[in-house]
Amino acid sequence: MSDLYLGIDTSNYKTSVAVTDGTGRIVFERSEYLEVPAGSRGLRQSEAFFRHSCRLPEYIREVCSEVSAGDIRSAGVSSRPRRVEGSYMPCFLAGVNAAEEIASVLGIPLHHFSHQEGHAAAVIEYGRSPSDITASEKKVVLMHLSGGTTESLICAPDAHGYDLRICGGTRDISIGQLIDRAGVAMGYHFPSGMYLDELAEQYTEAEHNTLKPGIPAVRITDGCFNLSGTETQILRWIEKSSEDEYPYIAYSLFDRTAQLLAAAAVQASDAADTDTVYMAGGVSSSSFIRKSTEKKLDMITKGRRSRPIIIYGEPALSGDNAVGTALLACRVHTQK
Repeated sequence: MSDLYLGIDTSNYKTSVAVTDGTGRIVFERSEYLEVPAGSRGLRQSEAFFRHSCRLPEYIREVCSEVSAGDIRSAGVSSRPRRVEGSYMPCFLAGVNAAEEIASVLGIPLHHFSHQEGHAAAVIEYGRSPSDITASEKKVVLMHLSGGTTESLICAPDAHGYDLRICGGTRDISIGQLIDRAGVAMGYHFPSGMYLDELAEQYTEAEHNTLKPGIPAVRITDGCFNLSGTETQILRWIEKSSEDEYPYIAYSLFDRTAQLLAAAAVQASDAADTDTVYMAGGVSSSSFIRKSTEKKLDMITKGRRSRPIIIYGEPALSGDNAVGTALLACRVHTQK
């Protein structure tokens, strides 16, 4: 008989259910974006809650067909965006309601975590047993780069999940919002990151690509920056451009994003006094941004005595998912 751990996460745009075992291996996982009307940049919370609630029974039936419910030792659920006072989004209640019912029926403990802690666990704990985390994990930097969040955080595991303290990030819109708004303006479906990632790669692979004037670099001070000005520039550029120019616009946006992330990683690692930087969230799944950020980091740190080591999660686990929540349920349950 295996010891299994259930995770549920209902973020604003993705319904996720996962089961992991005691070694950090994924036994079951299903995650799907909520449908967003064409041309729209999101959903109302009431609509997101309704759609999550309609999907979850089907997902739970799939879990029960794949694993023995009697092997599930505890469950975890993302109940809020961050582990701070007042952090709340109604869409998470869909997952909480389902998790409470399942835990009650199975007679197992239910652990509540923040959505952000789930992101941390998905990139830090995947494929590792709980004993590995407490025995070897030191303070690191977590850069949370999702559709609604761009934060640099000093990150350390604790008895409840993760202690996350902000040391930098955006003062206005997130990088994910900037990318999605640009993508929707180009006519792509929301969320738009995957489409712009392909466009940026398409431009770099073109035989006769030429680097033309793009958008200015984003200024970063003490780890913080603003992106609303860049949004205005990008949207005006798109409005005046033909579709033939979209690959270069995507390239320019992603290239500047990589430069910004490299600079933010350096400042955050200095602030946290650590050389390890994890990147989580949907933005960090971009193939272009991953490669370009490493190149930008080499340029920025040339001549420095140290260079941060950036660690990315599996692309499929970088975006919203319940795997991290299941892993946290395992660690918290077994370490009590």
